[in-house]
Amino acid sequence: MENEINLSTSNHSVSINERKMLVITGVKKIDSFDNEEFLMDTTMGYIVIKGHELEIIKLDTYQGNVSIKGKVDSLSYMEKGKKKEETDSLFNKLFK
Repeated sequence: MENEINLSTSNHSVSINERKMLVITGVKKIDSFDNEEFLMDTTMGYIVIKGHELEIIKLDTYQGNVSIKGKVDSLSYMEKGKKKEETDSLFNKLFK
């Protein structure tokens, strides 16, 4: 599911509880999400969350807070300005 949700800006923090609950603040925009991956633009750059059965359970567009539940397998940041496509092409080149 490709969606784009714009949120307001605030300070950025990430809290993970038992790999089942994730709360992120400072989210400016959710570029895309599905049950296995989220791509979000935060005040500290793009963040990619990967896992299983991921779903948004709370979305505060005024403060830029997002709560996600499901099994979190990884969380990584990308440099500001880089999008997922640029990172994917780099990985494709490395592993060919």
